Amino acid sequence: MGASESAPEQPEAGPPASQPASGEPETQDTASGAGEPQGGHEPAEPDPGPLVELAAEHRRLKDQLLRTAADFDNFRKRSRRDVEDARIRGAEDAIREFLPVVDNLERAIAAGKDAVEAKAILEGVQMVLKLFEDASQRMGLRRIEAVGSAFDPTRHEAIQQLESAEHEPGSIITQVAPGYLFGERLLRAAMVVVARRPSSATPAGSEEEGEQNDPS
Repeated sequence: MGASESAPEQPEAGPPASQPASGEPETQDTASGAGEPQGGHEPAEPDPGPLVELAAEHRRLKDQLLRTAADFDNFRKRSRRDVEDARIRGAEDAIREFLPVVDNLERAIAAGKDAVEAKAILEGVQMVLKLFEDASQRMGLRRIEAVGSAFDPTRHEAIQQLESAEHEPGSIITQVAPGYLFGERLLRAAMVVVARRPSSATPAGSEEEGEQNDPS
């Protein structure tokens, strides 16, 4: 082959495979980098501040509730002791008032053993009863006067009814046991006998009418 013969023609080289034919710069593969954070930053962690504050508030309220429950329990025990102490003091005051009555009763019994006349014993017992009445009045005890008054179910307890033409029906004839008021409270109702209208009584004038209508 002569030197004048030319070499075979090479195909024209195209644009590089790594660059797009349009000449635009290569873009990042979005499919492969979709899960990666933009800019290369790690995801932000939640702020633990509110949780810490909430836990502290929970502990504070729990402690406060426990202290309140303990204070209420102490108050309840203290109130119970105060009520019991007041009851004991009231009983002590009552017993102290009636100790002189017991003393005089014992003296009356001792004097009655050597007494010749019953009148002296009676006078001594009356003095003791007067001492009891004075002590009870100082404490606020009042006796209910029932005889002659109308029956009151809030203060009287009827144990019997007697027919009587001399007393108003519903009035109290006899008092079997006296009743007492302590302040404004009923301590014991009076046990009484109440009058009622006689069942055999006939209205005035009915007997005269019967005699006039008698054919004999």
